[in-house]
Formats: sequence, C-alpha cells, structure tokens
Amino acid sequence: MDDHTVEPPHVWRDRLPSKYRDSGPRIVRAPLKEMTFIGGKFAPKMGAPGDDGPLADWWVYEELHRPLTRLDTAVGYDRDEVKLEAITYEQMRPGSFSVPDRLADMDVNHVQSALCFPTFPRFCGQTFTEAADRELGLLGVRAYNDWMVEEWCGPEARGRLIPLIIIPLWDAELAAAEVRRNAARGVRAVCFSEIPPNLGLPSIHTDDWDPLLAACDETGTVVAMHIGSSSRMPSTSADAPPAVGSTITFANCCFSMVDWLMSGKFERFPNLKVMYAEGQIGWIPYILERADVVWEENRGWGGVADKVLRPPSELFAEHVYGCFFDDAFGLRNLDAIGVGNVLYETDYPHSDSTWPKSREVGEAQMGHLAPDVVDRIVRGNAIELLGLTADGLWAGAPGA
Repeated sequence: MDDHTVEPPHVWRDRLPSKYRDSGPRIVRAPLKEMTFIGGKFAPKMGAPGDDGPLADWWVYEELHRPLTRLDTAVGYDRDEVKLEAITYEQMRPGSFSVPDRLADMDVNHVQSALCFPTFPRFCGQTFTEAADRELGLLGVRAYNDWMVEEWCGPEARGRLIPLIIIPLWDAELAAAEVRRNAARGVRAVCFSEIPPNLGLPSIHTDDWDPLLAACDETGTVVAMHIGSSSRMPSTSADAPPAVGSTITFANCCFSMVDWLMSGKFERFPNLKVMYAEGQIGWIPYILERADVVWEENRGWGGVADKVLRPPSELFAEHVYGCFFDDAFGLRNLDAIGVGNVLYETDYPHSDSTWPKSREVGEAQMGHLAPDVVDRIVRGNAIELLGLTADGLWAGAPGA
C-alpha cells in the first residue's frame, strides 16, 4: 500500500482560480546550479536561464524551487545508474505521471491496485502548510485532492488506483472538513505526518488534532503516514552520507508508533486506523514487547495510566498497520506482529521499488507461509482496511 504519483504539470494550473495561475505551483524548466542530500537534508539550487548546468523541470511555488529528480522516478534504471540528479518529465518513466502507463506497469508487476502518495506536495502535504498564503494553500490542497479523485483515480483508472488525499495541516477543523468532503465521494485514506512537531505542529499527545481524528473515526478514513512525512529523514550527523539514513528509514515510524500507542487516542477514537508506509515491519515485535513492559511496570509515573487502559500490543492489533516491500526478517516473525496487521507494497517508482519483480520478491520471502496468509498480506488486509471491493478495486470508482 505504498506507491507514488509524480504530479503532471497541469494539476494546479488547470484547477486553481485564474488569479492564482502565476502564483500557484507551476513547472519551470531551468538549469540545476547545485544539489546536495547530506545529513537527511535535501538542498537544491535553481540556476538562471543561460547558466551552466543540466536542464531540469522545477516546481516553483512562492519561495520554493523543487526539481524533479531521478530518486522520484528510478524504476527501469539499473541501481548503479540511479544517482542524485535533476531531470525533466521526458526523462521519466511515463508510468510515474500517466494513468494508462501506470496501469501497464502495474500489469507487468502483477499488481492489481495501488494507493499513491504525493511528490510535489510531499508525503503529507506539508508543502502547502509551509506556504505563506494560507488562502492559496487551502485552494492548493483542494485542487490536489480533486485531481487525485477525479483524474488520477478517475474513469481511466478503472478502480485500480485508490485515492489518498492531503489536508491543510495548519488547521485541524479545516482538515476535518476536507476529510469529510472526500469521504462523501468514497475516499478512505488521508496523509498525515509521522512526527508533526518536526513540522512545527502540535503533537498527537495534545487535543489539537481531535477534530481531524474524530472525522477519520466517523468516516472510516485511514491515517496514512509515510517515512519522511515529518520533513526530516533519520540520520546521525550533518555529514552522514545518504546511505546511513536509507538504512534507518524505519526509525521515524518506530518513534511515531510509540507516540500513538501511548497517546490514548485509540481509546478515545475506537474506529481509528493508522498505517505506516515504507516503514517495513521487522522492528515491530520488540517495540511492542518493550511498550507492554513499560505500560505494565511504569504507567503510574509514565503519564499514561489514566489514558492508555490496555496493553499497547492489544491497541496495535486493533488499530495499526505496517507496510513492507522487502522484509524477510519481518515475515519470519509474522506471528509476533500479526497476520492482520501487515500490507505488501511496491514503492513504484522510487529507487527502493521492487518493480518489476515485486511478485518474485514476495514469493521468495513468503514461501514459508500458508496460501491463505499470503492472500491476506497481499490482498485481504488492504481490502478490509480501505473498504475495497471483493476484487480489490476502489469501491468509490466511477462505475463501481
């Protein structure tokens, strides 16, 4: 349950009011002056027309200049060819941004349905939260969601692409309204930050998010958190190479899950479900064991006795889902995680993606499991969690 869409250039150009066409998100082709990704921080610099440097397509929005990169769309390239470089749409695999081409690539990979996280808005829409113009930011959020539902997951997708919306994170009431607006047209998943304080937002230990969580609880909308959705990838030092962060990408999911289990939110919102995209699952058993020990032995002074009324492992079983694409260790310890709490993903079109061999990877790592267990991991759990049809398609799709 974790793929990605690279938004085509027209998303905001076609959907924002005309007065915002020149100030909303737009694509500009310009040279790359410099780009680094050190210590978990991505830092590109756009050159001026006529400057030296490779041409790239850049999203421009207020003070933000963000190039398309090979890491956004690496499938089809040899691993050693995938480097930190800026690219144009013509240098992408078309399935990154074109619905027919995406479906064709899903067919090659034996994938029936896919839930796709954003690229330009970033993994929980924080691009619009960081913008100065809140009115334009809200319009940008709504425009993205309309494109996601009506076009990316529209008639051409035939129910195989499952909508995932973003919200105005700066206002929980507005966020709740956006959840309800989209739930009315069949959307069952919303992006959220794994660690909101890293974005300058309240933590989930406060009551600030309760309007949003109530809306998700009432509508059956799943809170989907992707690694990096706090705009800070795990790292150890300012000069650590990207390989360090890539090895420990699960760490923010780990911290986040403990936050949720110790927050009391699952007690207050009994229908709430959360999922972690691209976080893998092998780390989960120990965290549940440790959380249960802390709850049993230390809850009195630990500040959770009055709000976490059951062992965290029980709350996990009812409310939390982990997503993986390559985790043989986690699958060998599935009994300690829960067959009903894991989902298989492909991470198309990112550099970690198992495309076009996701089926082979899955068969190799799940060969020791019973067929009914495999079916739950690759299909059944997602169908139940997202309210899909029995065929694994989006139930709110046109003609469904």
